[in-house]
Amino acid sequence: MNTVKGSITKWLLLLFLVFPSCTSTTDTITPSNPIRDGDVLVSSGQSWALGFFSPNNSTRRYVGIWYYKVPEQTVIWAANRDHPINGTSGTLTINPQGNLVVYEDNQSVVPVWSTNASASAANNYSVARLLDTGNLVLVQQHSKRVLWQSFDYPTDTLLPFMKLGLNRRTGFIWFLSSWKSRDDPGIGDVFFRIDPIGYPQLFLYKGSRPLWRGGPWTGLRWSGVPQMTNTYIFRVNFVNNDDEVSIAYGVNKVSNSPIFTKMMVNESGYVQRSTWNDHDHRWIEFWSAPKEQCDNYGECGANSYCDPYGDPGKFICNCVPGYEPKSPRDWYLRDGSRGCIRKPGSSACRSNEGFVKLARVKVPDTSVARADMGLSLKQCEQKCLENCSCTAYASADERGSGCLMWFGDMVDTRSYSNVGQDILIRVDAAELAKYEKSKSPLAKRGIKAVLIVSVALASFFILFFVYWFVKRKRKAEDEHVFTSSTYLEDSPAREEHCERGTPTDLPLFDLSTIAAATNNFSTDNMLGEGGFGAVYKGILHDGKEIAVKRLSKNSGQGSGEFMTEVALIAKLQHRNLVRILGCCIKNREKMLVYEYLPNKSLDSVIFGMSSFWTHHSYTIMHNNSKKVEHL
Repeated sequence: MNTVKGSITKWLLLLFLVFPSCTSTTDTITPSNPIRDGDVLVSSGQSWALGFFSPNNSTRRYVGIWYYKVPEQTVIWAANRDHPINGTSGTLTINPQGNLVVYEDNQSVVPVWSTNASASAANNYSVARLLDTGNLVLVQQHSKRVLWQSFDYPTDTLLPFMKLGLNRRTGFIWFLSSWKSRDDPGIGDVFFRIDPIGYPQLFLYKGSRPLWRGGPWTGLRWSGVPQMTNTYIFRVNFVNNDDEVSIAYGVNKVSNSPIFTKMMVNESGYVQRSTWNDHDHRWIEFWSAPKEQCDNYGECGANSYCDPYGDPGKFICNCVPGYEPKSPRDWYLRDGSRGCIRKPGSSACRSNEGFVKLARVKVPDTSVARADMGLSLKQCEQKCLENCSCTAYASADERGSGCLMWFGDMVDTRSYSNVGQDILIRVDAAELAKYEKSKSPLAKRGIKAVLIVSVALASFFILFFVYWFVKRKRKAEDEHVFTSSTYLEDSPAREEHCERGTPTDLPLFDLSTIAAATNNFSTDNMLGEGGFGAVYKGILHDGKEIAVKRLSKNSGQGSGEFMTEVALIAKLQHRNLVRILGCCIKNREKMLVYEYLPNKSLDSVIFGMSSFWTHHSYTIMHNNSKKVEHL
């Protein structure tokens, strides 16, 4: 018995592996090959799947398309979104009239959803195919003519190569509509579309109320989407002619792996663009709107602009040049919804008026604007001046061509930090003079003078600081001296001086020690003075008498030469020569410290008439002669 059960199990497993029932081996639906609930139709490149699904927390069934290779089921299109099926007996097929239809069960005669696009002949039947772009197309079999496609009827998601816009010939609109909720894919009340009134622009609506305005197309991007550009991965195609106004974006193939990216509008009132990250297995959002307060439509009312880049405590709303708050009280209370009006007494019609530039902005609502793509910016200015109702003008293309002119209030303008268009606001002569004065040559020269003085002062302080720092550093180095007249052969200070070239067998004296010994170089202590400098008598704290030779600061002798001379003198000690005891170097001071001769100066000893000469002259002369011979 167990053997029989085992054999049956093996056969069932084999049948399951060889004949899977949940995934179709074709990407096509025909009258004889429908899709039933539980079956999944997969595109040829295995990027997309079509079948029946139920949203989260719902048992209702819908026909939808989702990413086949994304583990997290992400539905991008639903057929019967407002007519769900209660149960799992639904069927997607092609009826005898050539339409793609959804039946609730096999016995149903009336479909819950249909394409309503019949073939021209009964024998020229149609088939439905799921393309590898995610587009479900209904094709007339023999003529290969596309009768219907899901890309013309998007739900809440815009895919690459899907259009958003208006067919001007037929009036057909391509737009996105949100789900009612996360559990109900029915048509919600948030819409994302192009508004063709005036000069076409992108809008996000909740019902009929605008939530966010993407602005007009500027040649490179939507005016209100500064982040939008043609990049290495994405390319944008905008069309505005007599047949249609539309936008679509494509994805360049940069690798063998497909890039899954989508733009979606949700029931909360946001539009988001995201890309699937296969490594992290999640959707990465890289753009959404509205994102900040200035993105909200008409945040600051008419004839004003929203600036989010000012000081944190500053009101974000600002009147455009030539205007003032309509309600100063509301403005003071940080409510700019009532906007601005022209200043009282101003006249901006044929009275020497002109224009003031407002730079780097999302231009105002273009539903009250006119466009002339054949005019230059200079011609646009002249055209605007000729019409007293023209309140502002700008280039239609941010690269400098075309003309946009506004007639009426300027609504929903905002500034950007480093991108955006320039718009020129019409102002009267008085307002123009005020702005011209701020950029006049005198004002420019004044600004230039202030800049020059500022740079000069800054340079002076920098040089002064460098001089002070270097001087302080040298002073600190020079103040590294010894505090007594004794030898410092084992001290770290001596080692440091030795490293800097000081003779190792000669002591160094502290300047303060020498100053104290000579009574601060008092004239009473001066023994003599010559071209080399002065000689002072001093008494150290231990009572020892010294003679200090203070070299002149103008001697021109450097520290290195001085130390070489000291080293030489130190090595030439003789009992009949005055013995050198040490030296002192501080800043520009250079001093030699000798033992003191009690018998007056050396010249008086040699040339004087005292008994000293008669007693010692022969011995001294003899020994000095020997010393000279030694030298």
